[in-house]
Amino acid sequence: MSVAPEVLRVGNCSGFYGDRLGAMREMLEGGELDVLTGDWLAELTMLILARDRMKDEGTGYAKTFLRQLHDCLGLALDRGVTIVANAGGVNSPGLVTAIRELATEQGLTAAVAHVRGDDLTPRAADLGLGTPLGAHAYLGGFGIARAVASGADVVVTGRVTDASVIVGPAIAHFGWGRNDLDALAGATVAGHVIECGTQATGGNYAFFTEIKDLVRPGFPIAEIRRDGSSVITKHPATAGAVTVDTVTSQLLYEVQDARYAGPDVTSRLDSISLRQDGPDRVEISGVRGEAPPPDVKVSLTSLGGFRNEMTMVVTGLDIEAKADLARRQFEDALTISPTDLTWTLARTDAPDAPTQQQAAALLTVVARDPDPKVVGRPFSNAAVEIALGSYPGFHPTSPPGAAVPYGVFTPGWVPQSVPQHEVVLDDGRVEAVPPPTTTRPLEPLTDAHPAHVPGEMREGGTVRAPLGTVAGARSGDKGGNANIGVWVREDAAWPWLADLLTPERVHELLPETADLALTITHLPNLRAVNIVVEGLLGEGVAYNARFDPQAKGLAEWLRSRHVDIPTSLLPTEPQ
Repeated sequence: MSVAPEVLRVGNCSGFYGDRLGAMREMLEGGELDVLTGDWLAELTMLILARDRMKDEGTGYAKTFLRQLHDCLGLALDRGVTIVANAGGVNSPGLVTAIRELATEQGLTAAVAHVRGDDLTPRAADLGLGTPLGAHAYLGGFGIARAVASGADVVVTGRVTDASVIVGPAIAHFGWGRNDLDALAGATVAGHVIECGTQATGGNYAFFTEIKDLVRPGFPIAEIRRDGSSVITKHPATAGAVTVDTVTSQLLYEVQDARYAGPDVTSRLDSISLRQDGPDRVEISGVRGEAPPPDVKVSLTSLGGFRNEMTMVVTGLDIEAKADLARRQFEDALTISPTDLTWTLARTDAPDAPTQQQAAALLTVVARDPDPKVVGRPFSNAAVEIALGSYPGFHPTSPPGAAVPYGVFTPGWVPQSVPQHEVVLDDGRVEAVPPPTTTRPLEPLTDAHPAHVPGEMREGGTVRAPLGTVAGARSGDKGGNANIGVWVREDAAWPWLADLLTPERVHELLPETADLALTITHLPNLRAVNIVVEGLLGEGVAYNARFDPQAKGLAEWLRSRHVDIPTSLLPTEPQ
């Protein structure tokens, strides 16, 4: 490694399949790095890649990563930067072959290793996981570590945890073992912060108006230390910002509770300490780790059936009556009823609107069925048939289309010993990666609720205003569940926030969650409340249970809701 042995500089150049293509070159040219990583996989991506491979056995990996390597492999080799990517998807050997062909074409010599063992699809039925299209275990970082330690220039994996591509190089660099739980936890937290790319540098950030330049935010870097502590930063002269709040926002993204479980370690989110360490530098320290759980999570992707959808524009007066008429006519015109038919009316209209678009609401009908013929032509015919005999002003946003397949994601679990975790080195040697010998079942923590709102805060009066006046939030998806992490920036506001966001109040503020179970966790070290909404997203992102299938905007909806805020907490200047 090129820097002092006590610090490993790990950069990120991708937060998802489809992220900025130029990011790999930006990161390699922007400043000093030891390792460059990225995340190309998500629940939906695994389904897409599995379907790709069904059509062509030679595919099933992230092609955009290969395009980036075509541009940057020589640059990475010249700079001595190791590239670690989970872009192998469901066909890591295929990606390795493509990388080697690319290197040969460019006259380059690159050592390429890959990690395997995540694919449990052939054994799914025997493991009690059913017969999914794909079954992939979330592997940890020790296989990656062995590949990096072997001198590989490029390390490719399939399904590993998002943080593993960061944790693995740190294990190799510092020589950590399975019992270095605090160090592993610290690196895991650093990995969680940077694995989603520019979300750590101002992207999807609640207080985005405070960031001077967010047109092209720079990608993040974690400077990981031997004890597992780290500093999150970015290359100089890049846009965006790294602050305690941008890091807090990402820390709260897609988490369940205070125990953040992974295959190598369970990281205690309630132990994290954040400190601004200079411009665009945030130190993460104090992270405690516990033995990992005895089971590893498995991503199960299946084809759930077929769906069709149409949105009708409803304009002007009598919106509800017009929508009701369209619904009754459409259902009467259907010659065969689908297994599932859902309607939503989005009241985007405003009274006495100055533009036609502002006077319009959107009525959407979605049909699902195992048989594409049921939600294909009969659905489209019904939409066309009622067009001239329905409510005044009837028109769709687009013509009805053909039925399309949709996917279903479900989580499964298997013992840590089940995946045959192996690393295939550049010379073809295969080394087994044994599972942890010490594990600890996950148990709920006693919630750390602060003291109730001080009396003087109540006596000072309140103002009815959006929650986002004083609170930031970030939301995301975990299978069919959604999480919302809400935080405040001042110690004085923390007791008020924790008192406010009870299950009853969350149900009131977010009526769409009224019939769903909530799990609320308090993280006083981050001045944060994490809310998990069970079942909001149906059977996962590909199921499209609601118009925001990944719950990306759920937090902003909550921030827009009006609550009684103590006047003492209101900002003195506009945020």
